[in-house]
Amino acid sequence: MIDATFYNYMREMLKQTPTDFHRYLYDEINWENRLIGIIGPRGVGKSTLILQHIKEMGAPKTHLYITAESLWFSDHTLLDFADSFTAIGGQVLYIDEIHKYKGWSRELKLIYDLHPSLRVVFTGSSVLDIKKGESDLSRRVLLYKLEGMSFREYLMLNKHISVPVYSLQQIVNNEVDVPELDLPLPAFHEYLMHGYYPFSNEDGYYIRLMQIISQTVEVDIPIYANLQVSTARKLRQLLAIISQIAPVKPNMSNLAQELAISKNSVPDYLTYLETAGMIGMLRDDTAGLRGLGKVEKIYIDNSNLMYALGGDKTNIGNVRETFFFNQMRVRNALFASKISDFTIDRMTFEVGGKRKKKKQIADAKQGYVVKDDIVYGYANIIPLWHFGLNY
Repeated sequence: MIDATFYNYMREMLKQTPTDFHRYLYDEINWENRLIGIIGPRGVGKSTLILQHIKEMGAPKTHLYITAESLWFSDHTLLDFADSFTAIGGQVLYIDEIHKYKGWSRELKLIYDLHPSLRVVFTGSSVLDIKKGESDLSRRVLLYKLEGMSFREYLMLNKHISVPVYSLQQIVNNEVDVPELDLPLPAFHEYLMHGYYPFSNEDGYYIRLMQIISQTVEVDIPIYANLQVSTARKLRQLLAIISQIAPVKPNMSNLAQELAISKNSVPDYLTYLETAGMIGMLRDDTAGLRGLGKVEKIYIDNSNLMYALGGDKTNIGNVRETFFFNQMRVRNALFASKISDFTIDRMTFEVGGKRKKKKQIADAKQGYVVKDDIVYGYANIIPLWHFGLNY
């Protein structure tokens, strides 16, 4: 029997859910699939996304939104819930924060196999690996990853300016045109400091960011990787070190010495932080069939985290490079360049301020200088803010 408390909880959550703005992923999801997973770092809007979908469906009685951290699951299972829900005609079950439920992968597999008429949509931390755990869900689940807001989305949410998505080719061709945005640079620099997360217009933004960092490093990663408390402290220490020097080419020996850990453990720690949305790693393009290429640079994941961790000491040159990396990785295969900063699809990009010269791309067949503090582009000079309109 499904307790009415669950339906009341869903109604209250739906009342608080706005529907005037949708994240870029909303229309890309195949909501009819039997098992859908939406993963991403903390705070990027996964819960809001599925609540918007329920609300716009008219919140039918056959749909139910629950959270896996409910106390009800302290002495009940997800499978028990699914059994009861289908018994009363339930058709779609939305499970928020699945990573907080021990044994989630095994029970999702059981629900999938035992209830073929039930569709399940779940959200979870980006540290989840559906190919690991107790059951491999990779052949059953349609998995989507939600990143933080692009500059385009920030303009829509906070400035109420509708901007189309521009392809990379349109951007490098200087086809961007946003007539409603009279002064793009002030808005862009606001975004760099406090625009990556959907709660950017709320009070206490940096306090919330520091809470996200703490919860991710001290709770999410340790639970996923079954780490000891002492190891979680090392992760926090590693993030602090990277925040002071990023973007930087990693030296595993030096990092191991700083943390007083084995050199062989450093790549695992970096992977945990990257998967959880705390850092990003730029690789070369030599991966081929071997998988991921060699890590050439480590970044703090986004410019907002840079300011939260670095404060007034945050270097604007590093922020620019981080922004380009952060925005371009969502829709493009982004690699380290042998002669400049980045390469995408045989195009080479050098990122800098408005005084940046073309020297480093002189030998590139398709080279572009990406400049901050300019409004318009010309020839192969592209404004940095244009690259925030790609998703």
